[in-house]
Amino acid sequence: MKSEQQYFEEGRPLAVYMDEMTTKKEQSFHVYESFEVPADDEFINRLRDADVHILGITEDWCGDAMMNNAVLRKIAEAASVDVRVVLRDADTELIDRYLTNGGRSIPKYLVLNKEGEVIATWGPRAALVQDYVMNEKAKLPEPGTDGFEEAQKAIFQELTTQLETNTDFHMATYSSIREAWFAKLTS
Repeated sequence: MKSEQQYFEEGRPLAVYMDEMTTKKEQSFHVYESFEVPADDEFINRLRDADVHILGITEDWCGDAMMNNAVLRKIAEAASVDVRVVLRDADTELIDRYLTNGGRSIPKYLVLNKEGEVIATWGPRAALVQDYVMNEKAKLPEPGTDGFEEAQKAIFQELTTQLETNTDFHMATYSSIREAWFAKLTS
């Protein structure tokens, strides 16, 4: 069984991954180009000084990953932290260690210390985004009934638009990552 550090070493740099995306690339770069890490945030300093690196588990078809990867890239660039990603579907052994409510939800980010040990995780969504998704899904008709597939498709299209353009979602993602990792980073 490969370690998280081995997956990291085999992974692609996040910037390279984003450049090679074939789905949702334009939307991801819209988030990346518009999101700014808050100035003078102690989190960035702590992350920079922690001697860590980050492994992401992702796929480019995923709307959450489209937004979150762009936000994480900005965080990593501000803190000079190396981020590499692996594809969830290429090797499910890794994601199966980090299930969300029993599912292979992505993206999932693992903060590794210099010894390659996982010291913090995050993903797949900030609470604000999760609440939005659950509220929208609650509006769907029952699966298998007339109109379900069409309504589901419309909700997914709107979700993708919101993930790309809703700056509150971008900042909520940043804040959620900050909250999950801040205390676990040594200063």
